[in-house]
Order: sequence, then C-alpha cells, then structure tokens
Amino acid sequence: MRRTLPVLVLLVPSLTAAQQGQRQPDVFLASVSLNGAEVRVGSPQNITARPGYDNQPSFSPDGRAVFYTSVREDAQADIYRYDIDVGATVRVTRTAPESEYSAVIIPGSDAMAVIRVERDSTQRLWRFPTGGGAPAVILENVKPAGYFAFVDEHTVALFVLGRPATLQLADTRTGKADTIVANVGRSLHRIPGQRLISYVSRADEDIAQVMSLDPATRSTLPIARLPDGTEDYAWLPDGRIVAGQGSKLLVCDPRTAAAWHEVADFASAGLTNITRLAVSPDGRRIAIVAVPRS
Repeated sequence: MRRTLPVLVLLVPSLTAAQQGQRQPDVFLASVSLNGAEVRVGSPQNITARPGYDNQPSFSPDGRAVFYTSVREDAQADIYRYDIDVGATVRVTRTAPESEYSAVIIPGSDAMAVIRVERDSTQRLWRFPTGGGAPAVILENVKPAGYFAFVDEHTVALFVLGRPATLQLADTRTGKADTIVANVGRSLHRIPGQRLISYVSRADEDIAQVMSLDPATRSTLPIARLPDGTEDYAWLPDGRIVAGQGSKLLVCDPRTAAAWHEVADFASAGLTNITRLAVSPDGRRIAIVAVPRS
C-alpha cells in the first residue's frame, strides 16, 4: 500500500533567519536568451539581498517588475514589487495582522490576486486593485487555498489544502468550484499559448508528474516527470519547461523528449536549494528563489 502523502501547508514565517540558524530564501533575477534549442541564462542578481524570507515571485504582464512576498522586521508577510529598470523596491501591501502571498496580476484587469491569511488564519483568494482601493475576497467558500493560476480573468485553478490536497477549478463570477483531482503539488501554471493549466500529480509519492488540465473538458494528460527531489517548475514561452535542482537549472522539451538537461549551474554564484521559478512573459528574464550560501 502507498503511504499517505504529507500535506503541504502555507505557513506564515515567524522565525528570523538567526533564530532558525540558517539562511532564508532570496529572489534572484537573471537574463534568458532563447536561440533555437539553446537556452542561455545570465548571471543571477540578488534583488532581495537581506536577512529574512523573500519568496513566490511573479512578473508583471509587461515583464518590467517582479512581485514577491517578503517578511521584514515587523514579522509581517506583505507583497513587494521590484521595478527592474530602476532597481527600486516598493511595498505594495501593508495589512497587519493579515498576510499576503503569491501575488499575480489578474489577466485583463488592473488588479492583483493573492492568497490572504486572514485574522482567523483562513486562507482565501483575494483581489487587490493595483491603483489603490479596498481589497475584496474573490472566492468566499474555497478554503484553505494555497496556490493558484488563472486561465483567464474569470477562471482560476487552485491548490486547496487538505488530506489529500486537491486541484479545484473555479469561476470567480459565480464562486462555484469543482474538485478535479486529488494528491497534487503546489506548482500551478497556465501553459503558454494555450487555454490549459499545468499542475503536479503526486498520485505516486515518489514521482512528481507535470500534467495538463483542459478547463473546458476537464480532461488531464501527462506532460513530463520532474527531476528527482523537485516540485517547482515554470514554462518558457516556446513550450519548454524549466526546473531547479540544487544550484542548477534544468530544461526539458515535452514535445520531443522527456529528458532534462542542464542549462546553468549557479554554485559559483552562491545559490543553493533552488525552488520556485517565474519566467517573464517575453521569456527574457527568469526569477529564481534560492538560498544564498552562507
């Protein structure tokens, strides 16, 4: 019999790096060049070089800014924005005692969606207008939500915590959500150029399999097996998948072969334990979450 899978939980980081006795993750930014089958990745720049937790990056639609979650001296998890052209960081939310995670601009809108940890620790999907204004809950009854990806302005796939965790598909206009599959991982993405969502199946606890979901038909198909020990990935705009393993970035093209090959090793730059990744819409930059070597 298969053992029960551990449940992934989105927790508010409460200990400082010194208290934990180890470095916390930072967000790094690197250039990407796609030339046929060749993928070149430039030297990573640490855009959050400070003690504390920085994680869950996403790009603005124009690729000129990176949103991320940061926990600063006030022990509050809020959303920050790094403006690439000027190298400046701006605090976007300031909402104690609530916390915000995983900011993503909602397609076709002037608002961002976040996972908000509310005063009573409820985790739901919320909407924050980018130009200011009151935030509002998007899906009142979908909880505890952990991660999400939009298909379009009104259709969203969510990783919902539970025993086991489930993938749910919701309509933000009606609030209705359907459970599609159980035993899933946290990494959800829209597949570039398609109205499909990719997710990670953990039906076998020893294998992390990237799958596709067609929101129209609810059909699912296997895409590629992730490298051992990896649960996060991102899509390049040409249909290839990139994932981290230790200090390395790996790429595979699921249309031609499921084999992964190394395109960069950042050991000399001091990056360890690469986890979450985000690729800019034009494919020219990649945001990398990693732990700097002490």
